[in-house]
Amino acid sequence: MRIFLCTFVVEIKINNKTFKVMKDLDWSNLSFGYRPTDYNVRCYYRNGKWGEIEVCSEEYIHLHMAATCLHYGQEAFEGLKAYRCPDGKVRVFRVEENASRLQSTCRGILMPEVPTDLFIEMVKKVVRLNQEYIPTYESGATLYVRPLLIGTGAQVGVHPSEEYLFMIFVTPVGPYFKGGFSANPYVIIRDYDRSAPLGTGKYKVGGNYAASLKANSIAHSKGYASEFYLDSKEKKYVDECGAANFFGIKNNTYVTPKSTSILPSITNKSLMQIAEDLGMKVERRPVPEEELETFEEAGACGTAAVISPISHLDDMDTGKVYRFGERPGPWSTKLYETLRGIQYGTIEDKHGWTTVVIG
Repeated sequence: MRIFLCTFVVEIKINNKTFKVMKDLDWSNLSFGYRPTDYNVRCYYRNGKWGEIEVCSEEYIHLHMAATCLHYGQEAFEGLKAYRCPDGKVRVFRVEENASRLQSTCRGILMPEVPTDLFIEMVKKVVRLNQEYIPTYESGATLYVRPLLIGTGAQVGVHPSEEYLFMIFVTPVGPYFKGGFSANPYVIIRDYDRSAPLGTGKYKVGGNYAASLKANSIAHSKGYASEFYLDSKEKKYVDECGAANFFGIKNNTYVTPKSTSILPSITNKSLMQIAEDLGMKVERRPVPEEELETFEEAGACGTAAVISPISHLDDMDTGKVYRFGERPGPWSTKLYETLRGIQYGTIEDKHGWTTVVIG
C-alpha cells in the first residue's frame, strides 16, 4: 500500500471533462526530486529481440550482481515531461526526439536500440497509468518521465551484455531550481572535466553525470547554482553548464556551442527553432571563453530547468566576472514563455512537437 502524507484525490473539471488528480495540499511548493507513483512499465531484450510491455507496481529491479550496467557502464537514460494543459489535455513534448537520442546513445555504447514505436507506446502507457499524479496546470509543476535502459546480463570481462531492461517510471516534480525562472550565478571550474571530446559527452549516460558530481558539489558549496565547464582539451571554449547546454544572446543572435563533447539538448534544439521563428539569427559554433563578455544575456537550458538564465559567471582562476543581468533578459523571457506555451498548448504548435497522451 502506498501512503502519502497530506495528499488526497480530487476531481477537477476542465472543458466539461472530469479528471482525478492526486492533489497535494500545495503542489506549488513541490521540489524537483523522486516521489513514488503507482506504476512503471518495463520491456526486456532477450535472445536478440524485445519482449512484451509489462506493467509493474514494484519500485525495485531484480538484478544480477555481475550485470554489465553495474561494472561496465552499459546504462542510458532520457528525460521528458507530461503537462496537464488548460484545455484539459495532457501532452508530452518531442517524444520522438527522445527516442532518437536514446537510439544514438545505444549505438555509442553497444546496446540494442529501442524502437521508436515501442518507446512512444511505453511513454503513453506509463503517463496514462499514473495520470492521478500529473500536477494541475496552475501549480506550475509537471510529471517527469524517466526512460532507463540498462545491461542486465551477467558478464565478467569488458563485453556488451546479451540481455537488457528498458523501463520508464514517472514522478511529479516542481522547478529544477528553487527560484524557478530566475537568474542564477554560475562558476567556471577548470580542475574537473565532464567529458572528453571523443568520449561519451554526446551520449546521455550516467557516467557523464557521475563525472560532474564533484565539480557540482564544489560550486554549490561556494553558493553557485551550478558549475560551468570549458572544453577538456584546451580549456579555451565553452562546453556545458553543469548538466545543461549553454546559450548566449547578442545583437539579435542566439549563439550556442558546437562540440563533440556536448549532449544534443532537445530543449536547445527547440529554442534554436523558436529563436528563428521570432526573427533572431542562430549560430551553433565553437564559443571561445573571451566571447562570454560580449553576450547581453546568457542561460542554461534543458528538460529539467527549461531555461535557467545566468546572472553572472565567475572565473575564480582569473578573477574575471561575466555579467548578464540580475533578472531574466527580454529574449530569454520571450523564448521561455514561447516554449512553455507550446508545451502547454496555449501557443500554436506550428512544428508538430507535442503529442496528446490524454485527450
